[in-house]
Amino acid sequence: MSSAKDGKPDAEGNTPPITIKKYANRRLYNTATSSYVTLDTLSVMVKEGQEFLVFDAKTGDDITRSVLTQIIFEEEAKGENLLPIKFLRQLIGFYGNSMQSFVPGYLEMSLESLTKNQAEFTRAFGGDAAVEAMKEMTAKNAEIFQNAMKVFTPFGAIPGATPPPASPAPKAEAPADIDALRDQISQLQSAIDAMASKG
Repeated sequence: MSSAKDGKPDAEGNTPPITIKKYANRRLYNTATSSYVTLDTLSVMVKEGQEFLVFDAKTGDDITRSVLTQIIFEEEAKGENLLPIKFLRQLIGFYGNSMQSFVPGYLEMSLESLTKNQAEFTRAFGGDAAVEAMKEMTAKNAEIFQNAMKVFTPFGAIPGATPPPASPAPKAEAPADIDALRDQISQLQSAIDAMASKG
């Protein structure tokens, strides 16, 4: 796990993740700085792009996921409400659902796209114009997400939603829907590329 080179570039210039140890008293120990840290410290490290892994000091188990989840919980408790209630309900609905294996990759791809779009819009527009452009893109992405859910989930709805009274569309039409979604995504990406090139 930890080593004297935690967080320091190796011979090839790669920087390995910093090792954080969590003890039974819930204290977190940064092996790179040889000091105890808090969840707030780890939150700052994440925002600064510092990679780290958290291990249970006793068992050696990787508990990074649970600690990151705890950081999100703490941020939300402070009033930094980033996750809408509707999103949380939908996310919970996916647990144990046939779509569960699809969700992590989709969310990761969406957030990577959001981060990329943010950088491109800021460079192309700057300031408030970038924020407005992001809002428009977010609305379009939300529409695409809903369309994707209609293709991949029963009754054309998200988990927990009430099936519509009308009969679901025949499965034979799904490929056309998927092609349409691909075209929409391609058009959106082309627009982003065009705006970025003007910056």
